Amino acid sequence: MSGPLTAPLVVEFPFTRSLGPVQSAFLTGLRERVVLGVRAGDGRVLVPPTEYDPGTAEELRELVEVAPTGTVTTWAWNPAPRPRQPLPTPFAWVLVRLDGADTALLHALDAPGPDAVRTGMRVRVRWAADRTGAITDIACFEPYEGEPREGEAHEDEPYESGPYIREFTDPVTGITTPARLDYTYAPGSAQSRYLAALARHRIVGERCPACRRVCVPPRGACPTCGVATREQTEVGPRGTVTTYCVVNIKARNAAIDVPYVYAHIALDGADQALHGRIAGIPCDRVRMGLRVEPVWTDGARHPDHYRPTGEPDAAYDTYKELL
Repeated sequence: MSGPLTAPLVVEFPFTRSLGPVQSAFLTGLRERVVLGVRAGDGRVLVPPTEYDPGTAEELRELVEVAPTGTVTTWAWNPAPRPRQPLPTPFAWVLVRLDGADTALLHALDAPGPDAVRTGMRVRVRWAADRTGAITDIACFEPYEGEPREGEAHEDEPYESGPYIREFTDPVTGITTPARLDYTYAPGSAQSRYLAALARHRIVGERCPACRRVCVPPRGACPTCGVATREQTEVGPRGTVTTYCVVNIKARNAAIDVPYVYAHIALDGADQALHGRIAGIPCDRVRMGLRVEPVWTDGARHPDHYRPTGEPDAAYDTYKELL
């Protein structure tokens, strides 16, 4: 192995939540090209609206319409937009205090360059062509130097916000938002050696020079002593189930039928348990002390699962320190 490994890694899941009356009204309002805030007990108008006063925890319910125009309070230039960000071309992240609001809303500003952005500049909402009841119904903000429309603020006259009494039909009651992280993972020298050995169907740990415990997977340092580890030692491949759980929720994009068992497995010669899926045995027959061995599939860099070896169960005293 020439050096530490690296690989692209994506962590992605759908974030789903139900909406209470305040958030429901806010997102439904965006669908209808209306920006709503909520009035706090001290008279401030909060945009985006919150269900509780951040200072007093008082429940808030009085909805207030604010203008789609506002003022940039601070900003940062984004020269290289990431996938799924609001604009495909360079833009500014801005905090905008909309006319009639006392707090600022975070969104994107479409500007030709950082020299065109400044604190205090006037902007307005650019609405998305297709609106579904989400913050993306505001496509972005854009510079605005024209005359305020009726009901919007003038330079020398603050916008007068007032209670919003209209009731929306077909309100938005829930949202599902994809959460995604794209990054390059570098496991480091110790785990790179571990992964390179796995590709050869070998499992190696590293021994602490102080306490002599063998850590699998290795971390480059003993988790007990904090001493750097370099001495490699092969462990397993057989091991003992120390504890386990039965999984009844199907993993997204995984071809594994539920229920299945995930277990901590203390490999022979290791002083730390690793985790793996147990197969080849009914879920209700998996138990602590069960002896298992890895099953490799063609081309895989790690065991697909562990299966029973047929050996007698290990005595509790042999693995109790590894629970």
